[in-house]
Amino acid sequence: MPAFVSRIGVYGLGRFGSFYARLLSGLAPVCAYSRSSGRSTPADVTRVGEEELLGCPVVILCVAISALPEVLRRIAPRLAANTLVMDTCSVKAQPAAWMEELLPESVRILATHPMFGPDSSAAGIAGLPLILCPVRIGEADLEGWRRCFESLGLAVRRMSPADHDREAAVTQGLTHFVGRVLAEMGLQPSPIASVGYRKLLEIIEQTCNDSWQLFLDLQRHNPYTREMRQNLERSLSKVRSRLDADPMATTSPAVESPAPAEPEPGGSGGSVP
Repeated sequence: MPAFVSRIGVYGLGRFGSFYARLLSGLAPVCAYSRSSGRSTPADVTRVGEEELLGCPVVILCVAISALPEVLRRIAPRLAANTLVMDTCSVKAQPAAWMEELLPESVRILATHPMFGPDSSAAGIAGLPLILCPVRIGEADLEGWRRCFESLGLAVRRMSPADHDREAAVTQGLTHFVGRVLAEMGLQPSPIASVGYRKLLEIIEQTCNDSWQLFLDLQRHNPYTREMRQNLERSLSKVRSRLDADPMATTSPAVESPAPAEPEPGGSGGSVP
């Protein structure tokens, strides 16, 4: 943890925000704010008001992608100079542009994507990916945060926002899309389930426990997910076409018909008188 960081403020205590606040409490004291009074506060995290949270030297935004512009406008005039603001959105190009546009120039900005959550980290976070997309931050500070996240056991990778979105459209966008499609099919556990089928059920569990809003934001705010869905539809169409093709056109080896039986002596094949 960079030496100047005395507290981390987590803005938003939804399902991911609560999980992330608890995780970050292993690095430094964490305080958290939620506009919803009904949200519970994780253990080892201090619940504070919005004004106190915005006074933290590091403010990490755990809000929906579609809610980010409104939150940025709300907090921008109240952030002290040199505050570091991070987002945790699952797409990066649009949030990075919003933060650069809406936050004052005196504020540092680091776009991040922890590519895990409460479900995918159930067995631990070791080796799970976290992406850093520097927007307005010095190299020394960036390196300090890279080491900080790596100390948690995460696999940290630096990418541009555009490169992240291009790759995440498949690695995450496709997974969530397929998970929702499989859920619509109503798949259920089975006593004769193969290992592959059980993996499909795991995809449903990991993707559909997240909110529908997250799914919409993933698909709508990543500029590359439309192409991903089009590729998926083309691939499904190709497989269906091959499946529905004329059976005589199959590449499988033809089965030979048995040779006709030889006629019995007597000429007609009937019994001999």
